[in-house]
Amino acid sequence: MEFIRSVIALYAERWQWFLGLLGDHVRLALTAIIISGLLGLLIGVWISDRPKLAPAVIGVCNVLYTIPAISLLGILIPFFGIGNRTAVTALVIYGMMPMVRNTYTGIVNVDPDIIEAAVGMGSTKRQLLTRIKLPMALSVILAGLRSMVVMTISVGGIASFIGAGGLGVAIYRGITIYNPAMTFAGSLLIALTAIVADLLLGTAEKRYRKKRRMK
Repeated sequence: MEFIRSVIALYAERWQWFLGLLGDHVRLALTAIIISGLLGLLIGVWISDRPKLAPAVIGVCNVLYTIPAISLLGILIPFFGIGNRTAVTALVIYGMMPMVRNTYTGIVNVDPDIIEAAVGMGSTKRQLLTRIKLPMALSVILAGLRSMVVMTISVGGIASFIGAGGLGVAIYRGITIYNPAMTFAGSLLIALTAIVADLLLGTAEKRYRKKRRMK
């Protein structure tokens, strides 16, 4: 109980500092989410039309995903220096894998009879993609987005180790000055942010599925 009280007291005393770190963390994660989401979607769509290349592209994404986050940051420092740019680059690399995989999986699993019927009615490749494939694959893509968002927010906590901002600053400072309450306070805010994002995206996903069933 004493530890919990010290964490609450820390929040009460330094709430402006934590609020600033939270804002930095959200901006950092949101930047990476937007970039990796768009890139992952485009690559997933691209390889869905090139089945011979798909295993190689997904394999590369899987390999990059297995690199420990702190190691990846270390690898990127010589190229991008320290700070937010390196952190965003690492988060984008991690975030692309679930988006590429889910986009590809969702599109290739669209019922071929529906695609054949649309082609028979004169649909172009762009119309097939925008009106048939992507709408029908959207639930799978949203699942990938949901996984990517939670992962990006969580992994963003180590960005402070290379001079980037965010709630990882509280964790890093708590470790260096041996203040377990500060370390816990930063970690708790990261976890809560990830949970809130997951709940919001989960609600959007459920509403989409319900709307699709009604149609």
